[in-house]
Amino acid sequence: MPAYGTAHVSMLLLLVVSAAVLILWARRSDGNRVERILRITGWALLANSVFWTVWGFMPWAWNLDESLPLHYSDALRFLLPVAMITRAPWAVVVSWFWGLTLNLQSVLTPDVNYFVWIPLEFVQYWIAHLSGVLGPVVLMWGLRFHPTWRGYGLAYAVTAGWAAIAFTANALTGANYGYLNRAPDGASILDLLGPWPQYLLLEASLIAVVWALMTLPWVLLDRRAGAPALGRGGLVRRPGRSQASSSTSASRSGPSEAVITRR
Repeated sequence: MPAYGTAHVSMLLLLVVSAAVLILWARRSDGNRVERILRITGWALLANSVFWTVWGFMPWAWNLDESLPLHYSDALRFLLPVAMITRAPWAVVVSWFWGLTLNLQSVLTPDVNYFVWIPLEFVQYWIAHLSGVLGPVVLMWGLRFHPTWRGYGLAYAVTAGWAAIAFTANALTGANYGYLNRAPDGASILDLLGPWPQYLLLEASLIAVVWALMTLPWVLLDRRAGAPALGRGGLVRRPGRSQASSSTSASRSGPSEAVITRR
């Protein structure tokens, strides 16, 4: 699929329109109904992620460079449904930072590889990457889950940990998940950061700065509003919620923090 061809531009337009509509829907609809629909959507995305992971391991679809669930977008396929189903603060903040930065690279500069059936692979690519943007957008701007500095730190630590896992797997298999061991074959945003491994260091620094700038406005606004932190560790705040409801939310989200996700 050529970048900024008809198909790509159509997906970008769909993303922009859907984001605006979903934010308005989340803010203006009945809260219980919104929560119920998001949970149902989360389960549907999770089921689809399981299907697509299994599909990648089938003999007709297996490819060492693509089938292992080691890209950040692969992990986000599972992480975002956990956030949508449970509202676990750790899942919410990590999916927000990943969805709107690392995943967004694949939206703006898609690297689509077709192996078996083009229609299915096209649909799966855009389900993963569009939902990876739209889900965090609804959680942050629709339901007003805002990151704290602790959430920022956790997200960065998880990102570094996942990079270490993917880098090791790449070294053992010769693959290039996360583009950690060499630059992607096609054009990407990484081209602006220089050759490998220079772009890894610059990308790590850029991510730290960009994520800090993404966090700072929410921290300032929430402190002014006196919004309480939710959940264990104070990873997110949610303006407009009382301390009592925040405590209830924290108690509900606590057990879900034991969930471990992959792809």
